[in-house]
Amino acid sequence: MTRYIDVNDLSYLVSQKGLQTCISEMAEYIRADYLRWQDFEKCARLANHSPEGVIELMPVSDAALYAFKYVNGHPKNTQSGMLTVMAFGALGDVDTGAPVLLSEMTLTTAIRTAATSALVARYLARENSRSMALIGNGSQSEFQALAFHAMLGINEIRLFDIDAKATAKLAANLRAFPAIKVILASSVAEAVRGADIVTTVTADKAYATILTDEMIEPGMHLNAVGGDCPGKTELDRRIVERARVIVEYEPQSRIEGEIQHMPQDSPVTELWQVINGRENSRQVTLFDSVGFAIEDYSALRYVLDVAKALDIGSTLELVPELANPKDLFARLAQRPAAQHKKRA
Repeated sequence: MTRYIDVNDLSYLVSQKGLQTCISEMAEYIRADYLRWQDFEKCARLANHSPEGVIELMPVSDAALYAFKYVNGHPKNTQSGMLTVMAFGALGDVDTGAPVLLSEMTLTTAIRTAATSALVARYLARENSRSMALIGNGSQSEFQALAFHAMLGINEIRLFDIDAKATAKLAANLRAFPAIKVILASSVAEAVRGADIVTTVTADKAYATILTDEMIEPGMHLNAVGGDCPGKTELDRRIVERARVIVEYEPQSRIEGEIQHMPQDSPVTELWQVINGRENSRQVTLFDSVGFAIEDYSALRYVLDVAKALDIGSTLELVPELANPKDLFARLAQRPAAQHKKRA
């Protein structure tokens, strides 16, 4: 049988553990898996693009588990009451091919993206960072804010979005966390000025310039989350040229990240190579984050472990269970557990 985690199950799991605890614990799963980078069979994600968005499949495996995620990105969905990003994923046993877990990944992806962002900043941001500008206040923004608060002690967050309603929504949701000082900025430049960390998480599928070079001060750490597909960026090219650039998986980031408009031989460092400390506290660092399948593998592994420990979710006969594994045909002759009703 396959364990099944739907949106209600995942929400209950988070309520039992606490969101910031889930973020911090998932970050440790992600860190542990990146430390064994060479154990994984890796490839860039497979993407089908349309004028309005993209649908992607993100696979990865090691010797024990195979993971994949189905995920979309359709910025105009919100105009019809739908999420921009929706996802589900699965874990399979490598030895047998049996599906172990089928899970929602819309909420899980938001958690793992924030966990990865804060994990990387823990390595790259200057010590005692306490302020962050958060540019783009949509569905991912609360998760980013709470991840940086929980894992780095960020206690001042400056908000800006061209959609004032999105900023109001984020500010309202963060009122439940009085330790975070929320500042509403009137422009990107105002939000960024003097910040230790700058996170951009915008949705439009376009070559945008959310941050310009003159906004960036020595020692800032930039967490560029929104540039995640071909034809979509958030940063002035001059920023990318002068920053120390960290990517998750270079072959994928060359296609989808901020570095997609840079020469193929422009220097980057893959995340698995990042070590504690930094050479120069005045150096600008850029995490060119597009999301990578190992993070989904880690997230699914975490969800499965917690779901088992807390007995959350249900089981599905996703593949037939047979008395004689060579007689698949016999499964059709068994009395179904439930029958579809005839249409009236």
